Amino acid sequence: MADVVVLDGVLTWKEIAAIANGAELGLSAGAWQRVSKARAIVDALVEREIRGYGINTGIGALCDVIVDREDQQALSRNIVLSHACGVGEPLGKAETRAVMTAQIANFAHGFSGISVEVVETLLALLNANFLPVIPSRGSVGYLTHAAAIGLVLIGEGECRHADESISGREALKRLALDPIALKAKEGLSLVNGTPCATGLGALAVSRFFHLLDWADAAAAMTYENLGAQADPFAEMPLSLRHSAGLQQVGRNLRHLLAGSQLLAQSAGSRTQDPLSLRAVPQIHGAVRDVLRQAVDVVDRELASVTDNPIVTGSPEAPQVHSQAHAVGAGLGLALDSVATAAAELAAISERRIDRLVNPLVSGLPAFLAAENGVCAGFMIIQYTAAALVAENRRLAAPASLGGGITSALQEDILTHATPAADKALAILDNLQTILAIEVMAAAQAYDQQPRSVAKAARTAALYARARGEVSFYRDDQPLNTVVAKIRSMMGTTSVGLEGEAS
Repeated sequence: MADVVVLDGVLTWKEIAAIANGAELGLSAGAWQRVSKARAIVDALVEREIRGYGINTGIGALCDVIVDREDQQALSRNIVLSHACGVGEPLGKAETRAVMTAQIANFAHGFSGISVEVVETLLALLNANFLPVIPSRGSVGYLTHAAAIGLVLIGEGECRHADESISGREALKRLALDPIALKAKEGLSLVNGTPCATGLGALAVSRFFHLLDWADAAAAMTYENLGAQADPFAEMPLSLRHSAGLQQVGRNLRHLLAGSQLLAQSAGSRTQDPLSLRAVPQIHGAVRDVLRQAVDVVDRELASVTDNPIVTGSPEAPQVHSQAHAVGAGLGLALDSVATAAAELAAISERRIDRLVNPLVSGLPAFLAAENGVCAGFMIIQYTAAALVAENRRLAAPASLGGGITSALQEDILTHATPAADKALAILDNLQTILAIEVMAAAQAYDQQPRSVAKAARTAALYARARGEVSFYRDDQPLNTVVAKIRSMMGTTSVGLEGEAS
């Protein structure tokens, strides 16, 4: 039976990630009451003909065009249909669930005016894994992604369930639900706000926290193999630099490498190591610090109302406010920093991979090959890591500065929060592959150490886990299939370090 997360007040990034990965979502009685009250306020605005953007007016540059009451339902439906213009490959299952969860959480604040029926239908689709097909490209902010979800609610669009692709209408039918006739404002609320970027951002920080410990583990394995010096992660000198992330990395390295005879053997053999080894606490630590700052932004966004307009007051004294809360500038900037930090972590891992395979500096067989000359070993897989690092550099260009002008100058500054989340996820995917290459290369290097000297107990356990997936490489199979096995293992298991996602 799946775990259930109950939304009462505010969801956190951890809860979004848990639901994205399979937990169910429920709403407390208080949350349902907030949704219902906000809808009653919108109904009162309609009844009293109080002007409200997207309620009884057009949208974008048409915001001053008054829409008569008999046309307001058509307006809501048309907004969903016209905004469903995303292109490209669809989001994955976890990404779709994350966006839907963040959308429901936004409505549950009780300032959007969406009806209980809409939220109930979204919950039913989410918890039964009838997931709208959301094209991943074509959004400068949030509109096209969210509209793809709205399509299914009105019986249009497409859903995926298990391995089957079905129409939105069929998905609703299987859940014993009818297509929804959207009321005033509901079409706008369904395409509005930052849930796309927030949901994807929560998933990104969750995946990044998981990979941080694997990065420290990979670095520790490389440390041992290259005869690095222990002083760069010694507690006292590290304490002189003020960084919570740096201190965490120092603790992790000391934990992973405690009792290493390989390191004891190499102690004092050189004055200092190259930066890709010596600066692991500083670089990995800085990445951790950046991620913790981004987590604060994601959680603040989840605690915020990001609809426009918002409705307040009461059905007896309804109020509507046109703000710019749907602009995700904070998210865009934070997720750009996540992307850059992930690219930096990938870059230092690739430099360590090069040192493992390079006979000029490793003291090990060239390219970790089983037989020099006959076998190329890990020569070309280092090229793969270098190519992914180069791709990350291109992806890390800030999305939040993308700019653009839309809707006839009405929307004349764009902050691109959803594209920022999307490229952060792409860089994290590359990072996982690069770290898998480093772990695999380190395992190969252990097997080629010139003398039989004991590893640290914890790196020995990591080596055993890698060898449980792949054997010593002898140019006997395509290396990409070998990397895929290590990558999968890393994605589904943790290193087991303290403070992994605190």
